[in-house]
Amino acid sequence: MASKLILTLDGEIIKEYVIDKESITIGRKHENDIQLNDLTVSGRHALIINSTENTIVEDLGSTNGTLVNGNHIVQAVLQHGNVIQVGHHLFTFMNDEKAAYEPTMFVKAEIDETQIVLPDWDMNQEAVNMRGQPLGGLRKVHDPLGNGGIEMRKRFSTIGYQGKKLAQITRGDKGYTISGLDHSENRRISDMPLINGHKLSNEARPLSEKDVISIAGIEMEFYYIE
Repeated sequence: MASKLILTLDGEIIKEYVIDKESITIGRKHENDIQLNDLTVSGRHALIINSTENTIVEDLGSTNGTLVNGNHIVQAVLQHGNVIQVGHHLFTFMNDEKAAYEPTMFVKAEIDETQIVLPDWDMNQEAVNMRGQPLGGLRKVHDPLGNGGIEMRKRFSTIGYQGKKLAQITRGDKGYTISGLDHSENRRISDMPLINGHKLSNEARPLSEKDVISIAGIEMEFYYIE
């Protein structure tokens, strides 16, 4: 299956683009393959290069730059789950050839900029065979749309904010644990991950049903799927 880009704006999924050709241009002008109506986007802003070995994103000398996982780049090889920022728009790269697709939770925090909380599956790990053990998941707290949650089938997953990985959930033979990841760069105190209202430490702690994880004001509840 071909890889794809999932375009979001203000936490809402706008469109999915299958990467089925050698190059895809992104920019404000109509002649681009992906045209964005965004004044912070240059006429020809970025280029996606697709080969048999890698998928690469390249900045085309744009005014505001192209970011991958929150960092400005000139050119970067994309990995499954990477988030590309072009102006106010975000593209999440999904590599279906390297990993089975897992649902992605896109949410918007009640603050002044677009946020994404994105489980990022570790591609070096196989699914854990846990026969007889319950499967856990994450779902938004107070979700009026009832969009369901995300199944936590892999051994490792990380939760982040604007491309920064802030917490890791591990699935083991005795259940699920969670630990914080050091990432103080450009972080406000209010963005630090919490568990049930308390600061999440770097030491792994067991996850119990109805535990609430909070990042940047976004609350997610851990639960077991029946």
